[in-house]
Amino acid sequence: MKTLFIILDGVGDRPWKGKTPLISANKKNIDEICEEGINGVMHTIDRGIIPGSDTAHLALFGYDPYRYYRGRGTFEALGAGFSLEKGDIAFRVNLGTVDNNLIIQDRRAGRDAYRLKELLESIDGMDIDGIKVIAKHTTEHRGVVILKGKNLTNKISDIDPHKTGVKVLKCKPMEKKAEFTASIVNKLVDKAYKIFSEHEVNKERKKKGKLPANYLLLRGAGIYEDVESFKERYNIKACCIAGGALYKGVARYLGMDVIDVKGATGTVNTDLRAKAKAVSDNFERYDFIFVHIKGTDSASHDGNFDLKKKMIERIDSEFISEIKDLECIKVLTGDHSSPVILKRHSSDPVPILLWNTDVRKDKVKTFNEISCAEGGLGHLRGKDVMKIILDYMNKGEKFGE
Repeated sequence: MKTLFIILDGVGDRPWKGKTPLISANKKNIDEICEEGINGVMHTIDRGIIPGSDTAHLALFGYDPYRYYRGRGTFEALGAGFSLEKGDIAFRVNLGTVDNNLIIQDRRAGRDAYRLKELLESIDGMDIDGIKVIAKHTTEHRGVVILKGKNLTNKISDIDPHKTGVKVLKCKPMEKKAEFTASIVNKLVDKAYKIFSEHEVNKERKKKGKLPANYLLLRGAGIYEDVESFKERYNIKACCIAGGALYKGVARYLGMDVIDVKGATGTVNTDLRAKAKAVSDNFERYDFIFVHIKGTDSASHDGNFDLKKKMIERIDSEFISEIKDLECIKVLTGDHSSPVILKRHSSDPVPILLWNTDVRKDKVKTFNEISCAEGGLGHLRGKDVMKIILDYMNKGEKFGE
């Protein structure tokens, strides 16, 4: 039996005026699967822990994040299509705007990607004390920086303070052996600032009334290490259908194939029907299809209740309606809760449903945070999910005789 594992990013919420977006949404297809399946709620990491999207996905795929998580930068680089080797350090990058005193004016240079590719190319290939720098633009104001060389570690602090109106940070070592890596990062950032400040791209940006992209805001240092693949661990051939680089990166890290889908943007405007078609087109080739949909989380971070509700309704009518009749194990859940009123992740559990032809149906009739808490799956942790799926796929292992 094949598995379709659908993760709606940040779908869990807290009531606003008595209802959550899931409760308010018209989602007849999701509720139909819910009523015919078994339901529960889940703390992706553990009770009281606020999950990151990266650590949550590791847990959902059965990889203990306390053991396997080595920083988000690694996933971003892999998701953007870069190859990494053991010991490489990867960073998420914002090209930001600072004043002459290095006070951050805008962490995203106005969200304007104009000629940012050229700026990062100006430092790509740089050598600092024997460490090679790879710098590539990805989307909007974002990029990836990779350090290659010996004696590197990710036990360092961020350059990016994650807010405006404050001075950029110096990279600091979190342990003695990280002093070398921190010094490389600080030298890189200083060199990049000088190059960017004098670069013709920023001179032209200013002439056009755009903010200069003059600072390399690095964060989320990750170190690449080999890991047992999904195929090796479970004897399952898996693929990923996603728009966001992070989720593609987690999938690549675990050895899943990544299916590129035209129109899958990782935003609220993503082409959901194209994702559904990709599921159908690849259904016979894979045992396990992981689908990630980002828009629910994006709406949460914007504090937009109506947009989150509409995104859920779009998922129901444009995606779930297209795949609901596939004969497979269907799992639908979130990676974490992102309450609209908080505009951030929270430790609240997320609803989860599982459908299969021989599942023990419970009495839950609608998929939401409140109803699913009364379901037959009970209260799970993220690391429980793959074990349950494996049993339904007839690939579970018996404990004892």
